[in-house]
Amino acid sequence: MIPLRARIAAAARPDQVPLRGPFLAVPAAMVVEIACASGPDFVCIDMEHGPISAQTGEAMVRAAALFHVPALVRVPGVDAVAISQALDWGAEGVLVPRVNSARDARQAVDAARYPPQGSRGAGPGRAAGYGRAIPAAIARARRDTVVAVQIETLPALDHLNDILDVEGVDLFFIGPGDLQLGLEAAGRAVPIGTVIGQILQACRDKGRPCGLFAMTRDALSPYDDQIALGIIGSDATVLIAGFDAMFGA
Repeated sequence: MIPLRARIAAAARPDQVPLRGPFLAVPAAMVVEIACASGPDFVCIDMEHGPISAQTGEAMVRAAALFHVPALVRVPGVDAVAISQALDWGAEGVLVPRVNSARDARQAVDAARYPPQGSRGAGPGRAAGYGRAIPAAIARARRDTVVAVQIETLPALDHLNDILDVEGVDLFFIGPGDLQLGLEAAGRAVPIGTVIGQILQACRDKGRPCGLFAMTRDALSPYDDQIALGIIGSDATVLIAGFDAMFGA
């Protein structure tokens, strides 16, 4: 199976279809199995907004592996322990929210990469066969670990060019909901579509892969030739749509 990091790089070309997968925030491996059976390109386990413990998070990563579906983990923030822990579970990468500056992006890279690119410690977690295969796990991680950072705040927007210059980041992921909230709170009368376009253009100018969240596949499709990866909805949105279809007025 081609590693997710290589697939993101390939999907960044304008003639390629972006990779697509959901956020999974319900703390249950069963939900991961149900989602993975539908054949997404990846899943993103959401520990920022989902009530997912470390033990459950690892079980969810393991459930995705049963279906050979790559798992990203959205960690709670720029937190070295959370980042290295998710990767020790065997996640193919991390999505780091609320990256407000180049310093934040460098801290995320440092936590996710082994020396000399970073300072991640080598441990006997699941990714290393619980200690049986640490050298092989380090080599694989150096080659394949995905580091994605979210552009979702006004400080990130103001420091965008500096953030895009940080080496070791594989994907810059736009969070339109929080961006719009921040713009409205600051009284900036700029349509969110305009801001998304500006970020996408900045990524193109610097040759950096970009990702985007949308609630539906139709909402994401206008950006298919501009992004490498799209996260579409979540397990909660699927449940809401299903239950509303059955029982809603």
